Amino acid sequence: MPRIIYRHQPASRFIVSAIGEPGQREFFMQVKSEGNFNTVAIDKGQVIALAERFEELIRELRRGKLATPEDLAAPAVKDDEPLELPIESDFTVGVISITWENNNVVVNMQAASQEDELLIDDIDFGPDLIVANLKINQVKGFCDRANLVVNAGRPACPFCALPVDPLGHLCPRANGYRR
Repeated sequence: MPRIIYRHQPASRFIVSAIGEPGQREFFMQVKSEGNFNTVAIDKGQVIALAERFEELIRELRRGKLATPEDLAAPAVKDDEPLELPIESDFTVGVISITWENNNVVVNMQAASQEDELLIDDIDFGPDLIVANLKINQVKGFCDRANLVVNAGRPACPFCALPVDPLGHLCPRANGYRR
């Protein structure tokens, strides 16, 4: 089956959200641009890692003076709107790469596959791919929303930092007693 490459250049919307009850949530990202719209399933750990890498990238851009002071000082794009319906995942995200090109943050999200490498150059073959060009203020907005979505889940145990279900959990730091 030939590879499908979805291009969002520039992306007008780049968000993450979760559906379901804490402990049973599914995470989705939506990318939108003029004429294109994608929804992909993503792992919570990938959301956390992506937000951390974005924040690190912004620090590096500031430290290396690679972006204009105006772009770095621009306020985050706030997007509190829910996911657009219908929520039908185009694929599950496997590999993500982030680059800084032509004053844009370029995010490549490749579908999960047997391969653990990102195949950007091969246009004809490989897992489906989303290429999104983002401005720095969109990246800041994504990080703000990602942190809210991730932290809206189950609270962490104060003793072991594992997630606590509504009925409590067996805490390894309490020798297996329920907390």
